Amino acid sequence: MSQFQPAKTHETLGDDFFDRVAPADFPTIVLRHRDQRWAERLGLGGLSEAEWLDHFGRFVPLPGSFSQPLALRYHGHQFRSYNPQLGDGRGFLFGQCRDPVDGRLLDFGTKGSGKTPWSRGGDGRLTLKGGVREVLATEMLEALGVYTSKSFSLVETGEQLYRGDEPSPTRSAVLTRLSHSHIRIGTFQRLAYLEDEANLARLVDYSIAHYYPELAAAEDRAAALLEAVVKTVARLGAQWIAAGFVHGVLNTDNINITGESFDYGPWRFVPVYDPDFTAAYFDETGLYAFGRQPDTLAWNLTRLAECLLPLSSIDTLEPALNTVWPVFREELPRQILRRLGLKPGDVERDGAFVTALFGFLGASKAPYEQFFFDWRGGGMSSGRAAKSPAADHYASEVFRPVADLMEGYGPSEDVNLDHAYFSRERPRTMLIEDMEAIWAPIAENDDWGLFERTLSEIAQMRDAYGIKP
Repeated sequence: MSQFQPAKTHETLGDDFFDRVAPADFPTIVLRHRDQRWAERLGLGGLSEAEWLDHFGRFVPLPGSFSQPLALRYHGHQFRSYNPQLGDGRGFLFGQCRDPVDGRLLDFGTKGSGKTPWSRGGDGRLTLKGGVREVLATEMLEALGVYTSKSFSLVETGEQLYRGDEPSPTRSAVLTRLSHSHIRIGTFQRLAYLEDEANLARLVDYSIAHYYPELAAAEDRAAALLEAVVKTVARLGAQWIAAGFVHGVLNTDNINITGESFDYGPWRFVPVYDPDFTAAYFDETGLYAFGRQPDTLAWNLTRLAECLLPLSSIDTLEPALNTVWPVFREELPRQILRRLGLKPGDVERDGAFVTALFGFLGASKAPYEQFFFDWRGGGMSSGRAAKSPAADHYASEVFRPVADLMEGYGPSEDVNLDHAYFSRERPRTMLIEDMEAIWAPIAENDDWGLFERTLSEIAQMRDAYGIKP
């Protein structure tokens, strides 16, 4: 661990921001997944399995980081109803470190690590299936170019859990998530709710110092921070749409200030373009449907702006907030063209292309991920597309406007069509039936072979798209 650069900066915010807690004592601990790429990058790659389980199963402190885990305090809107009883109810901030490559601060946050003062009667646990789903979500999203947390470790914990939404009893696990921040919109909401202006100002200063140091000299620090968060969150919304991803639970406590997708519950990928597609069975009104995600993010960012009013003014916060839609409209074509391996053109043409593309996908119901796979490189892939299982869709008249506009784009430098991944007939997908097929042999026979093969396929996909850690 000589290259590991520990940190414990979150403690400097003070005890008003967290509760010191103890991890659960699990009956058994069995390692099911470790992100060796990120472990190597952070100087933890040399840990033996026993050492790994000590840190990420028993939560023995990482040298130089927190001596005791911190359950973070926050509030939030859940399906637009304000809840002041939130906080880390089945997780905590276990440790922090600096990335030796870029110097950025990183958090080790948990899910399923036991009860805290914020458990609200829950057991503080995570099902093994929930942990597997989170690993697959983060791996897939990273490969598709979405800024996401990483599933650093998954450990099975030997308890039997009872849940209403899956066959019970079911197996248990604890997940360790690696991300750049666990400070949420809900963190600011709590302080605004408590009218704690001093700690609100402290949180703004901390956020700028550790996540947006380029804003240190800003005249209105609250407005500058808001504008920076708006930009990163709007970009995330564009990445989700380009990836065909539905988060499912876009409550304000699930949006962090670094614009990093995290905390995956009832997520889904769309099989076909459908703005009304929902991920959560309990989202009865479609509030967080695929096509409503950008609106929801804008709504959540408005709540952040409201929190910052005591430190700024409407005159400066409103213009910062209003950048959300210009940023999204700029980012969506950029993310779509990135996925297709095409060089961006001018703003008007790129916007027209995206409009035509979604018109085609909506009218034809062509498989969403298959389209991006088939047309990687644009016209260079017309031969591949003609052999695709979705070829009939591309022969239709409704595709003609897309084909005509696509002719005006050249391939990007990282189009990488000679990669073995693009010799496949179908892309790697992670639809609900894919997920259930991966889980079935684990549940029935403790067979992890398909899970591991899937991670290998996703790694190949990530390499094909040129995604780096």
